[in-house]
Amino acid sequence: MSDRTDPDRPGCEARTGGTLGPRAVDAGLAAAALADAWVFSGTGTWSAAAPGAAAALALLARRRWPVTVFVFALLAVQLGHNVVAALAALFSLAEQHRTRRALAAGALAYGIGANLPDLGPYEAAHPAEFAVAVGYSLTAAGVAVLLGRLVLTRSELARNIEELRAAQEHRRELHAQQVLARERAHLAREMHDVVSHQVSLIAVRAGALQVSADSTDTKEAARTIRTLSAATLDELRHMVAVLRTPGGADTCPDRQPPLRPQQQAALERLDGLIADSGLDVTLTGDVPRDASPAVERAAYRTVQEALTNVRKHAPGSTVVVEFRRPGPALDVTVTNTRARHPALALPSARHGLIGLRERAEHLGGTLSDGPTPDGGYRLHLQIPRRGVSIRPTADAPRHSPE
Repeated sequence: MSDRTDPDRPGCEARTGGTLGPRAVDAGLAAAALADAWVFSGTGTWSAAAPGAAAALALLARRRWPVTVFVFALLAVQLGHNVVAALAALFSLAEQHRTRRALAAGALAYGIGANLPDLGPYEAAHPAEFAVAVGYSLTAAGVAVLLGRLVLTRSELARNIEELRAAQEHRRELHAQQVLARERAHLAREMHDVVSHQVSLIAVRAGALQVSADSTDTKEAARTIRTLSAATLDELRHMVAVLRTPGGADTCPDRQPPLRPQQQAALERLDGLIADSGLDVTLTGDVPRDASPAVERAAYRTVQEALTNVRKHAPGSTVVVEFRRPGPALDVTVTNTRARHPALALPSARHGLIGLRERAEHLGGTLSDGPTPDGGYRLHLQIPRRGVSIRPTADAPRHSPE
């Protein structure tokens, strides 16, 4: 049986109900053993209590060297009658070791050793009384061993319960991932079968109209519709591929399908987005070229969603898209004036703004929106250019409830 005990093994920690630490428990046992050494020293002097005091102080190392401390305390019993230190050392031995034979041998050694100093002519003439004394000592030793085994079993049970909880949590996570994968696959099928089909029909009809129309304006409008439909189909195909990727875009970015240049929602395409919007848009500020791809996509999608909302809810208004770079942040503000024509009756669930806010928060930024004093609307995105959390600037508008 090894003397030195690994502190990572079960039973090496103090099990005191979470109120006392190991050092406090060891100090309490040592204090109790010191008091026992003083009381039973016979003369009430420290010189007589020195062996017991040494054994009491040795209890401070009972977790590290339980065997050595027990042997030392057993020897000290022969000189100072310090039974508390020996019983505490036996308890520590049972708390940290499993070998039943070694524990039985330790209990027997204590039962006999604790009574050897009292062995004299009277005890030799009355062996029955000596046997009774040894029996009492063995009983005390058995109680110490049982308590140590109880603490060891409790610590092992607590660790097993913790491992069981971790395994159950892991199974729940696996189940949630399976459910999420099924939902993603279902969504990918619906996008491919329904949305892609409808957009394909729009692109085909627009191409036919472009060929058959006589008016130049009609041809140009049909060409624009066909171009936007083709770009939408490319993005839909990419989104379907992302949805079918195990783990998805957020958890496994390395597994995403590679984007072709025409599919990337980067700020290089911002001029084309503004030109195809059909709105009176003014672009101001310095469009960054050093932002991460994810930040560029977030800024692009913000402008795209803002222009879409202007077309639906404020037709005829003028729009200002402003880019600013205060410190490490990127500020994108889209402001439109009051609508000059009646709003189009198009379905809207405000899911676009919700998605933009989630995208911004995922990258450590903020998104706020709200009406302006002149009856227009303002959408503001503040996001770190490299995806690091920042503090909102003082001029950033507060979030208004949707």
